[in-house]
Amino acid sequence: MGLRPLFDDMVARLAADHGWAVCAPEPFPGHEDFTLDQRFGHMPNVTDDERLGDLLACADVLERQGGVERIGILGFCMGAMYALKAAGTGRFDRAVAFYGMITVPDAWKGDGHGEPLEWLSKPSPTKVLAIVGGRDTMTPPDDVAALRTLADRIEIAFYPEAEHGFVHDPSRPSHRPDDAADAWSQAISFLS
Repeated sequence: MGLRPLFDDMVARLAADHGWAVCAPEPFPGHEDFTLDQRFGHMPNVTDDERLGDLLACADVLERQGGVERIGILGFCMGAMYALKAAGTGRFDRAVAFYGMITVPDAWKGDGHGEPLEWLSKPSPTKVLAIVGGRDTMTPPDDVAALRTLADRIEIAFYPEAEHGFVHDPSRPSHRPDDAADAWSQAISFLS
């Protein structure tokens, strides 16, 4: 729900550990000072055109200025929902979605939102790894079942006991160190 030191560190670590060029767009440009509640309240106003436009611009920068030949995308929660949508553009070689919403939450729906499953159903060469927790209320079983119908392009790493947010922030109560280490290992291998 916004860039913060946790993500700055993660970007730096991915770049240093793997020699990757990494670009992280601000998901709420112009609203960086919003509180978490304000960000949630603003979600119906966020559009796919804006967020996907930012992600595509990042890909262009990495390709043109960074000389990157293979472009991947990785996201968490809302960012993962947009990683799923971005996979439908065909611009990315690989996409990793850590507990990304498979359908747009009702409270976030607005005129500018398409459903991640609709984006994923578009013909695209992008391969997708969806990392999902079995106890994540943001990715209910029916949504995961719908995602499984796209098995020709999508791999699912399923962690039955994991809740939302179990990987990226060790300070969260939902963090599961062993599952997190395994999920990171799968993500890095998938993107490499």
